[in-house]
Amino acid sequence: MKIKAKIYGLVGRNISYSFSAGYFNKKFAEKEKLKNCVYTNFDIKDIGELPEIIQNTPKLKGLNVTIPYKEEVIPLLDSLSNTAKIIGAVNTIKILKDGRLKGYNTDHHGFKKALQPLLLPHHTKALILGTGGASKAVAYALRKMKIEYDFVSRNGSDTIFAYEDLDKEVFDDYTVIINTTPVGTFPSIESCPSLDYSLFTDRHIAFDLVYNPTVTKFLRLAKENGAVTENGYAMLVYQAEKAWKIWNEK
Repeated sequence: MKIKAKIYGLVGRNISYSFSAGYFNKKFAEKEKLKNCVYTNFDIKDIGELPEIIQNTPKLKGLNVTIPYKEEVIPLLDSLSNTAKIIGAVNTIKILKDGRLKGYNTDHHGFKKALQPLLLPHHTKALILGTGGASKAVAYALRKMKIEYDFVSRNGSDTIFAYEDLDKEVFDDYTVIINTTPVGTFPSIESCPSLDYSLFTDRHIAFDLVYNPTVTKFLRLAKENGAVTENGYAMLVYQAEKAWKIWNEK
């Protein structure tokens, strides 16, 4: 039986470095033995280009969404899963048989699966660096894991830490530090969040959602001070496999 051709893809900006196309095309060829499936990048300057892409790609069945469109894409969708609605960010779109678009979030699933093996009893509070779409999925996962958290941004407020607020007292209290910003992504590999890295200890986990390079400056400096470190690759694999299940649910 000949399998109908299917196209999947990634929507984002400046995504030539992305993991997704290589991962899925290898999966199609080697694991699933799907000769008529292809995964491609849709590198767009504005999310307003998405409806035209969908209209002009009739075999398109599903999309992943990455920075900077995880929140901006929501008004273009017909419906959201309950979880995506709560999180307020979408990284997976299923194109239904009648052409309607439904948004999901699999980032929280990927992050939770990647972080859990690293946790020890004292890892009860986390700092989330960044306040974008990825940070919302991380916050949702932390709530599910009963880990308290606060956000950190360049412009602090009454409820959000500024980077300059992060002193020894804060680091002693918050032992999981998660970078959800794109800072340090290839090619800007000498960039890192503006922290005092000497505050990291062997009681800390430093988790970077960035995966290219595999060891970011954030992770290298945290590790030099004893922290357990993890990049975003395992999270990506878990969230990608979850997206694949969603696209292929009957």
